[in-house]
Amino acid sequence: MKRTLAVVVAAAALVVSACGSKEDLGGTGQDAGASGEVVVGSADFTENKILAEIYAGALKATGAKVTVKSGIGARELVVKALQDKSLGVVPEYTGNLLNYFDKTNTTTEAEEVYTALKAKTPSGLEVLEKSEAEDKDVLVVTKATADGGVKSIADLGSGKYALGAAGEWAQRWETKIKELYGVTFTEIKTTDTGGPITVDALKDGTVQVANLYTTSADIKANDFVELEDPKVMYPAQNIVPLLRSDAVDAKGKDALDKVSAALTTEKLAELVKRVDVDKETIANVAADFLKSVTL
Repeated sequence: MKRTLAVVVAAAALVVSACGSKEDLGGTGQDAGASGEVVVGSADFTENKILAEIYAGALKATGAKVTVKSGIGARELVVKALQDKSLGVVPEYTGNLLNYFDKTNTTTEAEEVYTALKAKTPSGLEVLEKSEAEDKDVLVVTKATADGGVKSIADLGSGKYALGAAGEWAQRWETKIKELYGVTFTEIKTTDTGGPITVDALKDGTVQVANLYTTSADIKANDFVELEDPKVMYPAQNIVPLLRSDAVDAKGKDALDKVSAALTTEKLAELVKRVDVDKETIANVAADFLKSVTL
C-alpha cells in the first residue's frame, strides 16, 4: 500500500529520481558531511514531498544550509542513505517505520507505536516528536451508506458489502477484519492503491466500501464518510521526522518539533489537495504552511 514505501526501486533509480542531487546517495555521503549541509529527502509521492519542503524551510529558518532530494522512493534506500550520511532528515510514518525496524511488531495504538519506534530506531538515527497528523489506511463509504447506519467498521456486518482496495489488501487485512470485527465482504475487488479507480468504484456503486487514506483529497471532495476503527485494526501512522542524530543541531530539531506540533491530518489533506487538485506548486504550498508556524 502507498505508505509502506515498499522496496520496488532499484539503487540506480534512486540516483535518477533524486532531485537537486550533489552526491550519489549510494556513496559515502562525504560531500554532504564535509559541507555541513542538511540534506532532506522524500519518498516519491506528493504528500511526502510537501513534508520534505516544509522540513527544509523550517531548517533554513534556523540558519542551516539545506538541500532537498525529492522522490527517492523505497524506505530501504532512504534508511541506508541516512546511515551513510547521504541524507540527514526524511518525513516518515510511525506505524510503517516501526514495522520496518521490527518485523515482529504487533502494536497499533498511537502512543504504543511511537514508544516502540523510539526504542527500535537504530543507533545513530532518531525520531523527533510525532505529529497529530497521520496518513493511515481508512475504510470509507458514501454518505448514503453512512446515513443508513454504517458509521463504524463493526457496522459492516458479514457478507453485506463489496470492498474496493489494492491487490494486497486481502492478504494483509481480510483475516484481521474478520477476527476483530466479524466482518466479511461479498467480494474484495482489486482496484488501485487509494487512487481514482478505487474512488470511481465507490462512486458508481461497483463497491460499497473502499480503502483510502486519511489525507486523501477524494474523501472530502466526494463527501465520503470515514468509518470508525475502535479496535484499531489499522496501525497509527503519525507523521514524524526521522533523522541522523548528528545531522541537525538543537535549533533545527526544535524547529522540526514545532512543525510537527502545527500539523493536523486536516491541514495535511488540504496541502495535498492544493497540489494534486488545484495544481499549485509544492514549494508555494510548503511556504504558505510555514507562515503559520512560529519558528
